[in-house]
Amino acid sequence: MNNNQINTLQSLLASPKKIAIIPHRNPDGDALGSTLGLYHFLLKLNHEPIVIAPNDFPDFLAWMPASDKIVVYENNKATTTELLKECELIFTLDFNALHRTGEMENVLKTLTAPFVMIDHHQMPDDFATITYSDTSFGSTCQMIYNTICFLNKKELIDITIATCLYTGILTDSGSFRFPKTTGDVHRIVAEFIDLGVKNTEIPTLLFDNNSYDRLQLLGRALQNMKVIPEHKTSYISLSQKELYEFHYVKGDTEGIVNYGLTIKGIVFAAIFIENKDEGIVKISFRSQGDFDVNEFARTHFSGGGHINAAGGKSMDTLANTITRFEELVANINI
Repeated sequence: MNNNQINTLQSLLASPKKIAIIPHRNPDGDALGSTLGLYHFLLKLNHEPIVIAPNDFPDFLAWMPASDKIVVYENNKATTTELLKECELIFTLDFNALHRTGEMENVLKTLTAPFVMIDHHQMPDDFATITYSDTSFGSTCQMIYNTICFLNKKELIDITIATCLYTGILTDSGSFRFPKTTGDVHRIVAEFIDLGVKNTEIPTLLFDNNSYDRLQLLGRALQNMKVIPEHKTSYISLSQKELYEFHYVKGDTEGIVNYGLTIKGIVFAAIFIENKDEGIVKISFRSQGDFDVNEFARTHFSGGGHINAAGGKSMDTLANTITRFEELVANINI
């Protein structure tokens, strides 16, 4: 964030305002961590913030401070639309194109309040008054920490704010294993731990509270895994029938795609999840090294993300989507 942007943001926050904070659809740990971290920070500045999520979030994030105060657009579209119209400032966090909010995009496009985008994905759209976009960061939560520091308000970071930001840094760094986990990341996390963040308990809350059905679904997913060794690729598929069979709830498939990358010699992994309610196949891509899944997702599956982690979708059947994927993989250099 440059000096002009910092000055503009300071002016926007100089007097109490009604402020909406918005994550992307299907919010993950970084999306909720950044929005809730900013929420608690803005409360300390005497603003009236409200986190408005396009749709609901997974149960394994429901322990986060003030997650019970999140308003879900899909649950009451009319009321939420009125709340958005009343807001004097809009923060969009962890996404850089309004279509990432799904149907809520139609409302956001009508708002006249200034937007502040804070995000670490590639190729941001031009919809915000302030755009703090930097792909060198591994998480939006780290960028929220930086933003608080830019505003010279670091002393306001308490255990509640730190807990939210720690959660997003932990999840988006792959538990501190991904390449963008720099020394600065560890230094920030050390500050959070010194504030009292329960760094030994949070991973358990996030990753070790499995239901029996979720573990059964994971087993089926691993049974469905296919490996294409000559192209250093693996993929997993889950049909709507299989999701029903194991009583799928939001969040149950989180992280499953990463199992493909644990196979020796595999560089590119994908998971295809059928969603008949939305009429799409939801796709997640992961890679190791230099293979750019962001470009692959944007080019072939109406998606995007990061070099090593991206998402996409297909309007075709699950079987046809997988066939197309196999054909694409056979004709690219991985």
